[in-house]
Amino acid sequence: MADYYALLGVSRSASPDEIKRAYRKRAVELHPDKNPDNPQAEAQFKEVSRAYEVLSDPDKRRQYDQFGEAGPAGAGFGGAAGGFGDIFEAFFGGGSPFGGGGGGRQQSGPPRGQDVECVVDVSFRDAVFGCTAEVKVRTAVRCSDCSGSGAAEGTSPSRCGECGGSGQVRRVRQSMLGQMVTMHVCGRCQGMGEVVERPCSGCRGDGRIIDDATYTIEVPAGIDHAQTLRLSGRGAVGLRGGAPGDLYAHVRVADHPVFVRDDDDLVCEVTVSIVQAALGCEIALETLDGDEVLVVPAGVQHGREFVLQGRGVPRLGRGGRSRGRGDLRARIAVSVPTDLTDEQRRLLREVAGLRGEQVSPDEPGLLSKIKSAFS
Repeated sequence: MADYYALLGVSRSASPDEIKRAYRKRAVELHPDKNPDNPQAEAQFKEVSRAYEVLSDPDKRRQYDQFGEAGPAGAGFGGAAGGFGDIFEAFFGGGSPFGGGGGGRQQSGPPRGQDVECVVDVSFRDAVFGCTAEVKVRTAVRCSDCSGSGAAEGTSPSRCGECGGSGQVRRVRQSMLGQMVTMHVCGRCQGMGEVVERPCSGCRGDGRIIDDATYTIEVPAGIDHAQTLRLSGRGAVGLRGGAPGDLYAHVRVADHPVFVRDDDDLVCEVTVSIVQAALGCEIALETLDGDEVLVVPAGVQHGREFVLQGRGVPRLGRGGRSRGRGDLRARIAVSVPTDLTDEQRRLLREVAGLRGEQVSPDEPGLLSKIKSAFS
């Protein structure tokens, strides 16, 4: 496994904001939506997500800096928790979103179901203010005929006689050091601890079938493109009553015709004419909270920004909680007219003369005509 700092392209002394910005940049570059059918990019996306998961958490980062990925005494950084409060742990810390089963298989009993991934599309405004969105995924769902047991109607699984329900068998062999005892997965029940004598015809004894499932996702205010939401227990159900995996929804945010997002700020361009820029004006400025009056002072220069505090994107904290909002930055763009009338050109020449400014003549000279012929 590569160094987490190297994966994000930051130094070991990087600030939390630098780590966050670096992760967002890398996540957008490697997101599965931008790299379809590219297993290498998908693997890198998972590694980068894991790196951010650790380095964004002060305690985990401190352990990683001291002990490496294994953590003290090889404890690692696991610990996926349940509940909707963990929905943002895939981006702000917690268990790995791509662990392929999370927490390892139990010694006996039905195995946990697989994690499932999907893409949820939201509008720019909904990403800023939050919304609910429905997603449909094709996954393993509990068989309704047998209620997930895998046994035919009127029957139920029975305890495995080979392992006594433990899911493991004990083997003893003689060696130079004496008797060696090893434990193996029971071959008859495959570690389940139970056997199905008469399998359900609907699921053929699996306790689950493949079908479409629809889920409602609470998208928190301030979510950004390429971030991932985790819904615990919404993945594929396990074999014969096993616990379900998790659902990871990769967020895809649509562009906005006016605003561009810069971290937690919104940036827009306000176009004014050269006359408005010179003399000043008042403009109705569109914001996501309603129109505001922007007072543009006389003599404003191209590229100047005016800041409306608290009109940006909610700052998303751990657990999806908001911590205030960013700002709206209105950037002035001075537009130079290209379709002046004769009268307008005359008036501008008068202004130029009063200011002592050199401008091109109305009728180009001979040299100008020769140059224009070859341009």
